[in-house]
Amino acid sequence: MSDAGPVRILEIPPEQLTDEQKAGIEAVVGGRGRLLTPYKIWIHSPKVMRAMETLGTFLNKAGSLSEREVELGIVLIAQHWKGDYVFAAHVKRLRELGVAEGVIDAIRRGAVPDLASPRERAIYDIAKTVEQPGPGPDEVFDRATKVLGRNGLAELLALLGYYSAVAMAMKLHRVPVPAA
Repeated sequence: MSDAGPVRILEIPPEQLTDEQKAGIEAVVGGRGRLLTPYKIWIHSPKVMRAMETLGTFLNKAGSLSEREVELGIVLIAQHWKGDYVFAAHVKRLRELGVAEGVIDAIRRGAVPDLASPRERAIYDIAKTVEQPGPGPDEVFDRATKVLGRNGLAELLALLGYYSAVAMAMKLHRVPVPAA
């Protein structure tokens, strides 16, 4: 099976947008500052688009995880889904936030990165645990709840789910990977 082919996003001309779709676009632009590509996919279900905007904006701008922790979680789940667009876009931000190239390379290869921060290690461990069947080891869960708190763990799980949806949508719709 080839990944080659045209982008599958169906753009809706502005004059054909429903009132609900227009309101969804306004909400996304209000929360994110611009209409990000995944919302061009979700616009076909305006209620999903609005819900995703609310969740995504909260996780990226108002949650308890630091920006670096959020970006690490995004890159980890993008690597799992082989979501090249999401991986490339968020690796760029990880670099800007000072994450070592060795950490990024390890994630890209599927190897265990050298993460000194207990919070970043917990994010990595949880991301890898949820990729596997079953509830995972108690030690991983207990360490994550200790360093992230139940609130941080809840946000991390929502982040991993949200960006799973983003990575899958971008991959399925053949959105070209941004230039490095």
